[in-house]
Amino acid sequence: MAETELEKPSAAGTDASSPRLDFIRELIEEHNRIGRFGQRVHTRFPPEPNGYLHLGHAKSICLNFGLALEYGGKANMRFDDTNPVKEEQEYVDNILADVRWLGFDWEDRLFYASDYFDQLYQWAIQLIKMGKAYVDDLTADQIREYRGTLTQPGKDSPFRNRSVEENLALFEQMKNGDFPDGSRVLRARIDMASPNINLRDPVLYRILHAEHHRTGDKWCIYPMYDWAHGQSDSLEGITHSICTLEFEDHRPLYEWFIDTLGIHKPQQIEFARLNLTRTVMSKRKLIKLVQDNYVRGWDDPRMPTISGARRRGYPPAAIREFVSATGVAKSNGTVEYAMLEYYIRQDLNKTSPRVMAVIKPLKVVITNYPEGQVEEFDAVNNPEDPSAGTRKVPFSKVLYIEQDDFMENPPNKFFRLAPGREVRLRYAYFIKCENVVKDADGNVTEVHCTYDPTTRGGDAPDGRKVKATIHWVSAAHAVQSEVRLYESLYTVENPNDLPEGKEFTDFINPNSLQVVSNAQVEPSLKTAQAGQRFQFERLGYYCVDPDTTTSQLVFNRTVTLKDEWAKVQKNG
Repeated sequence: MAETELEKPSAAGTDASSPRLDFIRELIEEHNRIGRFGQRVHTRFPPEPNGYLHLGHAKSICLNFGLALEYGGKANMRFDDTNPVKEEQEYVDNILADVRWLGFDWEDRLFYASDYFDQLYQWAIQLIKMGKAYVDDLTADQIREYRGTLTQPGKDSPFRNRSVEENLALFEQMKNGDFPDGSRVLRARIDMASPNINLRDPVLYRILHAEHHRTGDKWCIYPMYDWAHGQSDSLEGITHSICTLEFEDHRPLYEWFIDTLGIHKPQQIEFARLNLTRTVMSKRKLIKLVQDNYVRGWDDPRMPTISGARRRGYPPAAIREFVSATGVAKSNGTVEYAMLEYYIRQDLNKTSPRVMAVIKPLKVVITNYPEGQVEEFDAVNNPEDPSAGTRKVPFSKVLYIEQDDFMENPPNKFFRLAPGREVRLRYAYFIKCENVVKDADGNVTEVHCTYDPTTRGGDAPDGRKVKATIHWVSAAHAVQSEVRLYESLYTVENPNDLPEGKEFTDFINPNSLQVVSNAQVEPSLKTAQAGQRFQFERLGYYCVDPDTTTSQLVFNRTVTLKDEWAKVQKNG
């Protein structure tokens, strides 16, 4: 399927026909029963535009947009763009493309926290006038020291009891750019002895003389995420603010802001984020992989980003099915990456055209086949989809087969091509190996075979059987291509849990990418376009990479045919 094609999700936000009634849906059902929010369901997906989205975000996207679809509500797309130092328009554009690619549409509800900077500033002045916010001259390190610990209360800043008038004047000066970066902050005046550290006079505004990607140089003070997030939800009329578990301890702070200001209060609900084996999804670590050139960019197919998954050939419907199958939990856990690959295979098996391709070619010469003759065989495009029809595959005297499909001295249980052995060529004929040609180092460079013309189509009139069927391409018609074979980026199962003194980059897999430059594919692929997905028969699923040009096809291996998740479930 082409990369630009939009695959629509079902009303449940995934392609599952009847989603489980998890604790979030139970709460929504209860709210609807008692009439809270007027039986409205209005969610939002609120990423920070400081990096590319990853598969963990995919779960949040599917949940927020899926709940809105399921309950006939609305879902907003909002960027919490409160830190101009780390945010870029590139990230905004890519995030929007990712959400669309997953199959979701925010219609006319695209918002930014920066839309609300004026209102947030006015609310900050309101808190100052209420005696509930003050300008603090402590440094960041001093604020951290004064905050206390989980077992010890914090202590008041010496600037905590400034008068309302002084705070208003200083805050105005902060806004006007009269002070340097880091010299002052605005803090909420809550409770320095609170057992919840988030309530110990959190910072609301800091001074940053930096240009914002949307507001330019209008502001030199910027709201902290915690100050902007809850009020943005309130301004948009959000009913159910779905967050990951790390925001659970922030909920009392968000509610304090909203209750103090007397504005609409959404219901915040926290769920466990998606964690995968063999993967890191920390934004800090992903940025390091990109900036230190461990990968080729944010959309490198080895990255757990949504754009990386798209480039690798993962279908959006499969990702939606996967995140639905992982469920919604209240405690953190880790899901086997093999489970994701299972859903990828399930989708691609139904939707991908079959083609023949040889990744590591070995030349086969059929010595008794007429010189210059070319035949065409009908090949099935997808046995899972009879409507997909058939295609013509050319056959000639010289073919390519996989190197792994031939052994000069085969062990027991190797049933493919070997001297004196007969095999079936997919859709074509029986061939028998008669002899081999070797180079000066003793490596087999050609296999010479004879064919039985009576076996056309793959069956022998005399009823004899062969134990193997192998794929092939006609050398005269093959299209030379580049194939990129991907494996896990890490050599350990959990690159997030490492021995002391070790970095996750110490366990980068040096074989995570193997590039084969002389793969040979059947001629039907000559016009394949970036984003199209295929099954290379007997090898796996592959996607046309955007690096493809009119003179060079490039394929990414999406996933092998082997199903590790089935093995995991069986061994359970």
